[in-house]
Amino acid sequence: MQRILIWVIVGLAALLIFKAMASGSSNLDGDDGMQLVYYGALILLISSGIFAAQRNMGEAFRNLAIWALIILGLVTAYLYRNDVQDVASRVTAGLVPGRAATIVDENGFNTVVLYKAQNGHYQAETIIDGAPISMMVDTGASSIALSFDDAERAGLKPQNLDFSATVMTANGPARTAYVTLAEVSIGGIKRTNIRAGIAERGKLEQSLLGMSFLDTLSSVSFAGDELKLRD
Repeated sequence: MQRILIWVIVGLAALLIFKAMASGSSNLDGDDGMQLVYYGALILLISSGIFAAQRNMGEAFRNLAIWALIILGLVTAYLYRNDVQDVASRVTAGLVPGRAATIVDENGFNTVVLYKAQNGHYQAETIIDGAPISMMVDTGASSIALSFDDAERAGLKPQNLDFSATVMTANGPARTAYVTLAEVSIGGIKRTNIRAGIAERGKLEQSLLGMSFLDTLSSVSFAGDELKLRD
């Protein structure tokens, strides 16, 4: 009976290897190399178990079953690592307001998912010219709008700019200076040379992620409490 169970485990392990390799790429890249390491280790352990079983069937069966389960768990975790990362990313985004969850689809495109904050708005933790800036997504803003303080944080030196343009804000008319941002990123989406306005000091409480960035995306969609930005 024990010998039959051992061969059942061996057969299941071999089937797992065959299915995983059949779904893989024919090119030996980094991922394929890691898979071969797993397969080689699994085959080695199974072979060792079979030879050891000839001397001590009971002990070999226990050891082989334990190692087969361990390797099965490792291979399963490796093959589904992207799904696990996506779930962890979305859970974190849901718990931390503004934290973006980045999902990579089968075509390699990034989709950033934001969750509605308690104030009813979508907050986005962005990186502007290397500086972290908390922004509110605003489809009604024609361009990115930075507060004076956030512009200083991003190293734009607003005190040296010419605030010659006038725009309407929630606090009324405000003078604005327009600049070009070298890089704006949110999650896995990055854009370069993006137009933005900087409000004069005290006229904008929070920076806005406006259409000068959103228009560069392939789609912007709302579903329940989720906002999806697709690269």
